[in-house]
Amino acid sequence: MVGTILVADDDQGIRTVLDQALGRANYTVRSTGNAATLYNWVLEGSGDLVLTDVVMPDENGLDLLPRLKKVRPELPVIVMSAQNTLLTAIKATERGAYDYLPKPFDLKELLQVVERALSKPKKVRSPGFDADEDEDTKIPLIGRSPAMQEIYRVLARLMGTDLTVMITGESGTGKELVARALHEYGKRKNGPFVPINMAAIPKELIESELFGHEKGAFTGADSRAVGRFEQAQGGTLFLDEIGDMPLEAQTRLLRVLQQGEYTTVGGRTAMKTDVRIIAATNRDLRQFVRQGLFREDLFYRLNVVPLRLPPYVREPKMFQIWSGIFWHWRRKGRNILSKALIKMRWNFLKSTNGRAMCVNLKIWFSDWLLCIPKK
Repeated sequence: MVGTILVADDDQGIRTVLDQALGRANYTVRSTGNAATLYNWVLEGSGDLVLTDVVMPDENGLDLLPRLKKVRPELPVIVMSAQNTLLTAIKATERGAYDYLPKPFDLKELLQVVERALSKPKKVRSPGFDADEDEDTKIPLIGRSPAMQEIYRVLARLMGTDLTVMITGESGTGKELVARALHEYGKRKNGPFVPINMAAIPKELIESELFGHEKGAFTGADSRAVGRFEQAQGGTLFLDEIGDMPLEAQTRLLRVLQQGEYTTVGGRTAMKTDVRIIAATNRDLRQFVRQGLFREDLFYRLNVVPLRLPPYVREPKMFQIWSGIFWHWRRKGRNILSKALIKMRWNFLKSTNGRAMCVNLKIWFSDWLLCIPKK
């Protein structure tokens, strides 16, 4: 579909590349290096789609976005940014962007997004997200690789939904951090976030932990106990290590997902539940299904939106950040460890998961700080 694209980016080089790429695709392109010109074009009724940068000399693109949507709500806006953080993706989505593209982006992907936006415009929510600019530093998701950028884009789209999410990944890749981000920046942020680790609870107690129990339901049940579903009412229930859930509990969980209600252990009255379910595992649940260790129907109920987190060994930026600190110390004369020993320790770090890496870094930093000579 041919149309007119309005491009706003303070980088002349990026504007030139976009002009050429979009021109070859038979789009008419108008480009500018500031937000004011872009706003005037939109106000005049020009353009069928907007491509805007975030950081511009006269106004932040994310601040401009609500004003663009106010004058032309149906106009699709694609946000581009070198600030490749989760909060940038969330802000862009919540303020009405059709999509968010982290820089550097693939031109083929950009053209596909532009074509989708023009051929089938997406219904966007009205602006309503008012995040603190400093809040970005509070989100402990710091990956900058293409794999993590795609995770951020998916998370941003999920913030305004109640869809069930299945997070998979190796131990230490931050599955609970992702679940907390989905909760804290989503529709249920004012409700409780209740995590439960299936691997840490004896199998015979899992049903009681999830659904609660009545007094006298079993030996030792001296009083009524509230379960995690009841604790999470109106919020999010995070089922960590879901692959370790026994089959009996799987059957009860499936019934809750199907009917939206449950009974406590030893109880007779059905209780309505209003929670968002986020599950996580480091196991191959499809293999478990084939082996009869996990219910297939429950798997599909939980796997509505699959989210695969990349392992740290595929996050080269993490190692670049820390190695930069190490070599900065060396340049300052703090040659505490030999180059060979640092390399050896670094290779060891890359062989660990994220959690182990953080623990080792804390230990080694402590060692090095103690060895720094006082001036």
